[in-house]
Amino acid sequence: MMNKIKIIHAPDSQKPFVILDKPAGLPSAPLNESDKENAFAQAAELFPKLLNVKGKKEIEHGLLHRLDTATAGLMIIAATQECYDFLQQEQKEGSIIKTYLAECGLLRNEAVVPELVERQHIKLTSYFRAYGPGRKEVRPVFPDDSETALKKVEKKVLYTTNIKILKINKEENTALVECSITNGYRHQVRSHLSWAGLPIINDPVYNPSTNKKSTEQMHFCASKIQFEYPRGDLNSYDRKDTWT
Repeated sequence: MMNKIKIIHAPDSQKPFVILDKPAGLPSAPLNESDKENAFAQAAELFPKLLNVKGKKEIEHGLLHRLDTATAGLMIIAATQECYDFLQQEQKEGSIIKTYLAECGLLRNEAVVPELVERQHIKLTSYFRAYGPGRKEVRPVFPDDSETALKKVEKKVLYTTNIKILKINKEENTALVECSITNGYRHQVRSHLSWAGLPIINDPVYNPSTNKKSTEQMHFCASKIQFEYPRGDLNSYDRKDTWT
């Protein structure tokens, strides 16, 4: 049976948007008009007026952002054109804050500052470039990297991930971390965490110790989302579960 979304907030006249909780394994958006096995299609079946909104991509309507298929968590879909246009502008201005929770392994390698995990806060700001077979992965490229590396960047936009280390389990060599972003890039948080020596447990792409064929769920989810709508009215939604 197909994984089902959970509705955290249904659209109403005052707050015309959907907040949904997407399960891991379910794509965020359709590949074509007939594709119904995704979070947006499930939401549109419950709230047909979502189909009246015109977004950046016609097929995605009022979807404000996407999550990786393997990632569970919170998403926003605007239910009116006015709401979509407003939130799209909020997103451009960096006013929509997305928070992620992850359980990570602790790695030590040449790319990692030795005392990294002893700090409570880490801030990584980089460009990204496609990497690997089929360009299915991304790698961070930092402003002070070599000219050769910088030439591989297709989109010259800087993306920042704020990492807060909540707890370190030295016996199990793991860390519980909270990450927040405003503007997002594909696999941004997963890639930044891996570069920092904090690869997410069971991440088949960015954790070198994970069996690539493993069906174990990543210890990672989009746990909280905050934004203003209308202006001056802060909306904040939390996911009660972790990555389950």
